[in-house]
Amino acid sequence: MYVARLSLPLGVLTLTAIFGLGAPVAAQDSGPALDDARIAHVAVTANAIDVEIAALAEDRAADERVHRFAATMITDHTAVNAQAGALAKRLGVTPADNDISRSLRSGATAAAAELRKLDGRAFDRAYMAREVGYHRAVLTAVDETLIPATRNAELKALLQQARSAIAAHLAHAEMLQKALGSGA
Repeated sequence: MYVARLSLPLGVLTLTAIFGLGAPVAAQDSGPALDDARIAHVAVTANAIDVEIAALAEDRAADERVHRFAATMITDHTAVNAQAGALAKRLGVTPADNDISRSLRSGATAAAAELRKLDGRAFDRAYMAREVGYHRAVLTAVDETLIPATRNAELKALLQQARSAIAAHLAHAEMLQKALGSGA
C-alpha cells in the first residue's frame, strides 16, 4: 500500500490517506481553501471513484461475497452522489475541482491499473485491502477536514449521513478482508 500526504490549506492540518494499490500520490503544497463547492467536489469524486472500482470488482472478483460488497458500493455511493447532485442544484453550487479531488482521481487511476493485472482470489484480496484503506482514508477526511470545513448546514448534514455509511462500509470491508485472508 502507498501513502499519500495531502497538505491542506486549512492551517496546519495534514491528512494522511491510504489509497491502496497504485503509485504514491504527490503532496499538495497549496491551493485555494476548501470552500463548500470544493468540499462537494471531493465528496462526489470519492463516491464516483468507489463506484468505478466496484464496477471493476463486479467483473473480476472470484468470491461471491466480494461481488455482493461491490454491488453494495455501487448502490450506496451512487445514491449519495445523486443526493449531493440534487443538493448542489437546489443550492446553486457548482462543485469545484481542486488538489484533493485531483489527487483522489490520480490515486484511483493507479489503483485500477494495478487491480486490472489481477484475477481470482488475488484480485479479491487486493480489492478488499484497497477498500479497507480507501474507506479509512475517506472516513478520516470526512471527520477531520470535510465536515469541519463545511459551512452550509445541508451539505454538512449530507456529509454526516454519508459518514455513517462509510463507517459501515469500512466494518464490512474489514470483516470480508479478514475472511479472505484466512482462506475462508
